[in-house]
Amino acid sequence: MEDGTFQSLGYCANTGVDDDVIQWDQRADCEVRQILDRIADKWSLLVISLLDKRSLRFTELRRAIDGISQRMLSRTLRHLERDGLVKRIVYPTVPPRVDYELTPMGATLHSTIHALVLWTEEHQNAIAAARAAYDERIAAEQEEVFGRPATAGYSGASPGRP
Repeated sequence: MEDGTFQSLGYCANTGVDDDVIQWDQRADCEVRQILDRIADKWSLLVISLLDKRSLRFTELRRAIDGISQRMLSRTLRHLERDGLVKRIVYPTVPPRVDYELTPMGATLHSTIHALVLWTEEHQNAIAAARAAYDERIAAEQEEVFGRPATAGYSGASPGRP
């Protein structure tokens, strides 16, 4: 179990209260946040995208996802399978063959993920510009406060701490 999660299984039915983010985020018996964390991580998004309309073997997935380790891909597939989003098919051959495919529920996520990717592509230049403006503003503030220029890029350090 992940740190900061509850062991009890929750049910997040409409309670008649406004569907505000704070409502579902703070309820101890609600798993929406945990599910969003799982399906919205970078590896899950890539796996779900790659499995759209076709099944792939583990090695095919690993080759297609740049930077993912064997352990992380195994873990991601196991979590997606446990959540009912990916189906693992083992063929009784020598050597064993294992394919992965989206379940019908997993396939329903593809249009949402596709929309997120399109949004990202459409706004990537604006986000890059916002990041650069932020970095420049922080550097100017650090220079003004401490009399020295900040290092290139955002360091995550608070003013006054290196």
